Amino acid sequence: MTVKIALWGVGAMALRMADMLLDRSGVAIVGAIDRHPDKVGRDVAELAGRAEPSGAVVSEDADAVLARQPDIVLHATDSFLAAVAPDLRRAVEAGADVITIAEEMAFPWAADPVVAQGLDAAARASGVSVLGTGVNPGFVMDSLVLALTGACASVKSLHVSRVNDLSQFGPTVMRTQGVGLSPEAFAAGVADGSVVGHVGFPQSVGMIATALGWSIDRVEETRAPIISDVRRETPHVTVEPGMVAGCRHVATGYSGDRAVIVLEHPQQVRPEAAGVETGDTIRIDGAPPIHMASAPEIPGGAATAALAVNMIPRVLAAAPGVTTMADLPIPTAWTALDPQSAARRNA
Repeated sequence: MTVKIALWGVGAMALRMADMLLDRSGVAIVGAIDRHPDKVGRDVAELAGRAEPSGAVVSEDADAVLARQPDIVLHATDSFLAAVAPDLRRAVEAGADVITIAEEMAFPWAADPVVAQGLDAAARASGVSVLGTGVNPGFVMDSLVLALTGACASVKSLHVSRVNDLSQFGPTVMRTQGVGLSPEAFAAGVADGSVVGHVGFPQSVGMIATALGWSIDRVEETRAPIISDVRRETPHVTVEPGMVAGCRHVATGYSGDRAVIVLEHPQQVRPEAAGVETGDTIRIDGAPPIHMASAPEIPGGAATAALAVNMIPRVLAAAPGVTTMADLPIPTAWTALDPQSAARRNA
């Protein structure tokens, strides 16, 4: 059995996925959807830096690509539920399973319960599954945390920190993190919504709380500037001393007056220039307590692409509807395709 895959969005993340899939037996990229004029009409393999063409050509006609009846669509266009929901609905109504890296789809009920429920109903009606995944949300600060709680008899609270380097990202991410701004301009950006920090904290809190059966009464988020005391440079921005190098974004979930979930995500460019080591840290106040840390951080781009690809067999075998990383078997490296996985979804 060959699993037919379509790409929706042909940006850097989707091309990472394509590069992983082009050498894999048992799968075939049957098409790609994108409206960028520099990509339409070009072969996916060429865009991924391959010499050998794949035969999958980028088209702006989504219906034409979906008419090729892909088993699964890998979707990578936007972060927000409102922006991606129409695309996802078209894919599921065409009979395709979907994996999206839209951050708000990691737990879409936290963004808009009505839209999430409508998408879930459409997927169930078509007998297909929809999953939102990525390194964060989707793994480091939620599903990996939940896996670790499996070693606890009880859990009182969680604290997760992810310190990462933004240097690989382009101007759009720099703007949303406030990089290169003055502290005053950063504060104004937080106030007017142009500085957003990390997208996905409500999703991670919702996923964790639902899985553990916790009732969260409120989630408080703070965004503070990381002000540099040294000069830092990337291909897209130069940060002088006294300017903002990143955003320290913290979300705290409360049960009553007690903070039970604390998620801290200080993102900045060139952290090593200030003597800051990147890494991921998970602390569980439980029985027994667990403290797990790794350095440097799990790389966001590579890990997000790998998670999307590695979850293909899980999603093909999943029950119809919108699902989350907490609902499916833990992700593993996809070393072989179960030829029955696509058939099981309709069993």
